[in-house]
Amino acid sequence: MSSNSKRPRSAEIFERGKRILVGGVNSPVRAFSAVGGTPLIIDRAEGARLYDADGHEYIDYVCSWGALILGHAHPDVVAVITAQARRGTSYGMTSPLEIELAEQIKRALPSIERLRFVSSGTEATMSAVRAARAFTNRDVVLKFEGCYHGHSDSFLVEAGSGLATFGISSSPGVPEALAKLTLNVPYNDLDAVERVFKEHSGKIAAVIVEPVAANMGVAPPVAHFLEALREITRREGAVLIFDEVITGFRLARGGAQGVFGIHPDLTTLGKIIGGGLPVAAYGGRADIMELVSPLGPVYQAGTLSGNPLAMSAGLATLPKLESLEFYEDLNRKSDRLATGLKEAAKHAGIPAQINAAGSLITLFFAADPVRDYTGAKKSDTKRFAAFFNQMLDRGIFIAPSQFEALFVSAAHTDADVDRTIGAARESLKAISSVRAQPAS
Repeated sequence: MSSNSKRPRSAEIFERGKRILVGGVNSPVRAFSAVGGTPLIIDRAEGARLYDADGHEYIDYVCSWGALILGHAHPDVVAVITAQARRGTSYGMTSPLEIELAEQIKRALPSIERLRFVSSGTEATMSAVRAARAFTNRDVVLKFEGCYHGHSDSFLVEAGSGLATFGISSSPGVPEALAKLTLNVPYNDLDAVERVFKEHSGKIAAVIVEPVAANMGVAPPVAHFLEALREITRREGAVLIFDEVITGFRLARGGAQGVFGIHPDLTTLGKIIGGGLPVAAYGGRADIMELVSPLGPVYQAGTLSGNPLAMSAGLATLPKLESLEFYEDLNRKSDRLATGLKEAAKHAGIPAQINAAGSLITLFFAADPVRDYTGAKKSDTKRFAAFFNQMLDRGIFIAPSQFEALFVSAAHTDADVDRTIGAARESLKAISSVRAQPAS
């Protein structure tokens, strides 16, 4: 049975969308290009559940790409958004809510001495790099292959022909001159980092990194990787930027930097801090952040920055994350799910790697451990697509891409985890005959 016949209303809406929205969507992964079939068209959501336009129910492990750590439509978050809407949805001026949320973030992440709210993770990383360049009076940025930092021009760059070469544009519309200001090296490869700094001595303004990579699928840092980045950047006079848009308040209240005991110079945040509404932030050392207008010459502004609805949602969310018990329960459920997926793949006789960090999980259809983007790209995406659709047919929604994370929320129950593991066992058994795709 085709997905169109299973979800006719969704198919109809998607076709209508394609006549006005680019590709029928407002973000590429929503088009299901990597997995085929009719994209989900969501009507409503509650707790750990999504309900599509055809009335089907799904246990949701996308959770708005990690933003909804409390689950969908949490009553307290809904209540404060509703109350704030009656007081005004946007002021265009400062409100006390912005200051209160910033203070909560600073208490959780002591490396952030000054902070600026923006509306998206892309804005946050773009602005952090701009501030780093101004602070160092250097132009070159070092990033890691497979780490995603938004869609600004500086980050839509892939590695050149060698480990220490300048990047080349990976998207039309990105000027080569700008791409040449971005260097790429493999994630978890300290030797490559050292070589780049040696070959480009005195030119690198910043190193930006996902402390736990989650946009190539989950790839935790190897031992001493983050500590060494801190030492190298300090020694070389470069700014260390932790992109914690995903990991911030996800791995722990203090983010990945709290877990690993690293103080970056700048941090970018998003997703969880807005309780499901559009918000992000960048912040860090006062001497760097005070270069930003109106105190300094680095210009950055935004009409909806510090939007009171988003600030209210964040203020309703972050206090619930203050107890150790919150993360202990979240991680316990996540560990059970990761273990269950591993056992299910083994039982089906399918080569798979389960990478996990806290409540972030990826099942890679790969024979060898995945520690970087090269390893991730060896995954069998054909088999993943088959697995995705089998899980969807069983009412389990995971990210429609092999190279994304699965997110567990506080709203997921042990029963949800058990049902998901059972669905994975059935799905993996069903695809065990799918011919493996040769590793690239």
